[in-house]
Amino acid sequence: MKHVGKMKNNSARVAVAYRTLPGDPHSCLVVGVQGLGDSYHDFLMTAIEGEAGQSSNELADILATRRFSDGTVMLGYLHQNGHLKKVPTNMVLMTPDSQTQIPLDQLNEIIATQKGVALEDLAVTDGSQPTKKTAKEKAEEIKAKEIEISSTPMTATEMRSRADALYKEAAALRKEADLLDPPKSKAKTKKVAETAE
Repeated sequence: MKHVGKMKNNSARVAVAYRTLPGDPHSCLVVGVQGLGDSYHDFLMTAIEGEAGQSSNELADILATRRFSDGTVMLGYLHQNGHLKKVPTNMVLMTPDSQTQIPLDQLNEIIATQKGVALEDLAVTDGSQPTKKTAKEKAEEIKAKEIEISSTPMTATEMRSRADALYKEAAALRKEADLLDPPKSKAKTKKVAETAE
């Protein structure tokens, strides 16, 4: 399966969002999948395992268009919550199946050779001259993309998933509110009203 691997030093499972970075072909951007909650983990794995995920060149392209059950865009959520980590490509072992392990730096070299480009040219760019962007500029780009995507209508499945997540959140908030300030029971309210008469 594409886009999945593990760290060489501790075997932690990762999903590789970008195999190389602009201006830094020896680094990649990964998501530590074990650090995600169950729902987020399941939605991420579904995106990776799906046809679009497996046919995409970079996983981040899919994550920028898919949503978690709470309606947040996957790539934006992972970025804003510190789940995207920059690591050296030679520290990541890609595991396309249970029998195969290939270091990401070697895989990138193979892909560059097959495409007939330099390793530096593998990074996803917009085609313009490369410029160094600040963390703030990158965050603004992701936010702009998130706004653009949020105007895209959700599928019925996404709507149901979001509704379920919101229902659970509302129930949890109601329970918490009831613990803080228990509601008056109807029987007590009726008794108080009768004694007032």
